[in-house]
Amino acid sequence: MPIYTFDTSVVIAYRIRELPNNFLLSAVVIAELTASATDDSSRKVFESMRQAYEKLDALIVPVAEDWLTASRVLYWLSRSRKTKGGGKTPKLGFGASQRMFLDALLAVSARRRGATVVTNNYDDFKAIRYYCPVKVLRGSDYFSG
Repeated sequence: MPIYTFDTSVVIAYRIRELPNNFLLSAVVIAELTASATDDSSRKVFESMRQAYEKLDALIVPVAEDWLTASRVLYWLSRSRKTKGGGKTPKLGFGASQRMFLDALLAVSARRRGATVVTNNYDDFKAIRYYCPVKVLRGSDYFSG
């Protein structure tokens, strides 16, 4: 049975409230959700989810090597953009580099645990996948099947 983890984009877009059995929760996603919580009640829900999944050994927590690999992926993506830009690195939108780093960290740590990342940011993960062969599935494909 395949194992899945949801990217933050999927949790938000599909208003995920219940998680499937063949699921691992990413600490990266919990961090993003907690940081953007609209109130203390929502924050507590996310923290409670993290604790529950940690007890079940179903929490994907990046290890030191994951952080290094995610940094490398971002470096390689930056070099690729510079090459495509004719030697000049095109500017990214506000916060894009940070979001891409978190996506790379999610991808690297999910790959280590053997999980497929379900995302609505497929193109970003497709770029990451070039340097980190993680399994990726579009949110629309996951929820239509």
